[in-house]
Amino acid sequence: MRVRNHVGGIKLGLEFFLANGRTGVREMADIGLPVFLDLKLHDIPNTVAKAIQALRPLEPAILTVHAAGGRAMMEDAKAAAPLDTKVVAVTMLTSLDGDDLTSIGLKPDPHEQVLRLTELARSAGIDGIVCSGEEVAAARKLWHDGFFVVPGVRPLNSHAADQKRVVSPRQALDSGASILVVGRPITQAEDPDQAARAIEATL
Repeated sequence: MRVRNHVGGIKLGLEFFLANGRTGVREMADIGLPVFLDLKLHDIPNTVAKAIQALRPLEPAILTVHAAGGRAMMEDAKAAAPLDTKVVAVTMLTSLDGDDLTSIGLKPDPHEQVLRLTELARSAGIDGIVCSGEEVAAARKLWHDGFFVVPGVRPLNSHAADQKRVVSPRQALDSGASILVVGRPITQAEDPDQAARAIEATL
């Protein structure tokens, strides 16, 4: 409630959903801000589609799946979602870097991985992707009318915590982000309202 006048929506992730369920999501929606339900679904197409059908009554503004789930999974996710819900695909977690890619058997180039999955998401007919601010400019060149969610956003002089590929809010916006995800710099601030105001002022 303290930051509602300085943010464009509320992102609710897996931790929140498991602890509070649908009731918690509805209570947060009652604040009057759009809800970004960030569950990062990743399973076989039929399972993801049925999971999204189960979430339909919540009518989230944005819902996430993993692009690595493949084209069919993303197509089914979009088909199952409410018409007004944007389905966006996570390309590569901002907690990962090139070494992490190598450890799971992929080429050690985050930029290349993000662009490959951006093309796949676009071809699947979903609304957009989630990518770091380091890749959003190149991704937008591939998908001019896509919707780009940029997480791992940290104000200048802020601690990166477990994020490895971070940019400032201003940098992300200038690079082509549609929306910015700013979590701990606000939620863990001594004064969340002031923290949100300070970030807003840079934009």
